[in-house]
Amino acid sequence: MNQFEKFSASELYCPKCRCSQPVYERLLLVLPNAEIYDIRCQQCATSLGQREARAPSLATQMTLNKAAATQKTPSRRRLRA
Repeated sequence: MNQFEKFSASELYCPKCRCSQPVYERLLLVLPNAEIYDIRCQQCATSLGQREARAPSLATQMTLNKAAATQKTPSRRRLRA
């Protein structure tokens, strides 16, 4: 299922605050094929977990680039005064 591929939480339970709190992501590490984020509570900055965002594969990137290149752009015409 690809529907939750780019899922990110807006609120999570914080054990220190003892309730659900808004969260933010902090970039921890950049790898060649992924980025790792630390998820933290906005109230007390406690680390609540990590999320890994994988980059699309090279084949997928090439396919997307080809598709974008083959799309026709609308021609712009000059208006004569």
